[in-house]
Amino acid sequence: MNNEWLWLVMLLVNFIAILVSYRIWGKLGLYIWIPISAIIANIQVTKTVNLFGFEATLGNIVYATSFLVTDILSENYGKKEAQRAVGIGFFSLIIMTLLMNLALYFNPAKSDFVQSSMQTIFSLMPRIAFGSLIAYGISQLHDIWAYDFWKRRFPAKNKIWIRNNLSTMVSQLIDSIVFTLIAFMGVFPTAVMIEIVITTYILKWVVAIADTPFIYVAKNWKDKNLIS
Repeated sequence: MNNEWLWLVMLLVNFIAILVSYRIWGKLGLYIWIPISAIIANIQVTKTVNLFGFEATLGNIVYATSFLVTDILSENYGKKEAQRAVGIGFFSLIIMTLLMNLALYFNPAKSDFVQSSMQTIFSLMPRIAFGSLIAYGISQLHDIWAYDFWKRRFPAKNKIWIRNNLSTMVSQLIDSIVFTLIAFMGVFPTAVMIEIVITTYILKWVVAIADTPFIYVAKNWKDKNLIS
């Protein structure tokens, strides 16, 4: 299976996992997804892959789905609950970075075979985490504000697609630019960084469009009292 098909499979798995978590645990299930997406995305982002003829970082899908989660929270529970989810994401990312970097300082046993691999992945983590925190905070808070802004102007249920896409697409552009500049400045050549910004934003833009049916599903479940 080539990268493009794997990317689509991963996209579907993420969306289904979010809905399953929401259906089983309700609002708590959405909160659960936030640290999952923050931690996995910041590990996967260390890997670059070729997608649709471009070079991009992995982790775009799972990170982009966090915007779906905060949009569901904004739609079904209000702006304050979405802001609480952003705080959970901040905390989980800080703690993961701290604990994994402390783990690197332990002297490995002679039988150990993962220290070098962990060093490769997590030695970049403080910078990636810092870039992710700044980008995550700015973009997610903008997304929550923008969703609320557009919701007040397009309050009808059949206009969810407008507020979902208008808020997410701008927020993800902010995220792509801020994160790439902080995390990869000096690591990759400028041309590669520009390509990463463009390709990651395009991929996140596709995710933003693709997640629209799923926010409608979540809204319908809530309106029909199918969520605990």
